[in-house]
Amino acid sequence: MRARGAARDWRLGRLDWRFDTAIPDRPARPDRPELLPPNRMPKRGKGGSIANRIALIHALAHIEFVAIDLAFDLVGRFGAHFPRSFTDEWMRVGAEEAMHFVLLERRLRGLGSFYGALPAHDGLWEAAAETAHDPLARLAIVPMVLEARGLDITPQTIERFEAVGDDVSARILRRILQDEVRHVAAGVRWFGHGCAIRGDSPANAWHAQVNAHFRGVLKPPFNDSARAAAGLTKEFYEVVALGHAHLPQKFPSSRAGQKPATASST
Repeated sequence: MRARGAARDWRLGRLDWRFDTAIPDRPARPDRPELLPPNRMPKRGKGGSIANRIALIHALAHIEFVAIDLAFDLVGRFGAHFPRSFTDEWMRVGAEEAMHFVLLERRLRGLGSFYGALPAHDGLWEAAAETAHDPLARLAIVPMVLEARGLDITPQTIERFEAVGDDVSARILRRILQDEVRHVAAGVRWFGHGCAIRGDSPANAWHAQVNAHFRGVLKPPFNDSARAAAGLTKEFYEVVALGHAHLPQKFPSSRAGQKPATASST
């Protein structure tokens, strides 16, 4: 796919995009799950009942389902403006997200449910729509904010499953955590590539993209070790989060997936 009529080029910080083949604003989706606004989503309990575990795994499965679309939309929308290795890497990421979804969907069925049995929200795709004009905006928000948040919360989620003896679900999440470190690393690396072309400081450019396009709050605690393994160092996120007072929090499961990522491992 090639850009057409690109009088405005993202390398120059401009935002006008045209394509020979139209990229849909929204991917095709099944009839279920029902998609609700985030503020209408039922509250999930924090206990270890089967119903609560199903609700949590269903939410995680939906995240992985949307992550498949996010990876492939990134390739289709922006791939022609990067080296071929960009497309190769993000196609692998999309395949891994699909594998994560299959693992979680199988687990739902093992617990007597299925994907689509509960409602889900569309917040992740709203981030895609917000960043459809600029590859650096997309890389800054999706892998470097949203997926990085998964590095922060997954260790505690693993512990919750382990505390109720659900080692199967915990094992699935350990595998996902290892892969997501590499996915965040891919976002950091390609964001840096784009910043080098534009002549921008990656940390400063990331701060600007987050301020412009992230509607949520970037708040601690952060899984610093897993983020560092992905190349997302404190110079990126610490300044943004300084306004949020917090107590230090230990990440006992954060050793999982902390081998530094390389281009050959993604």
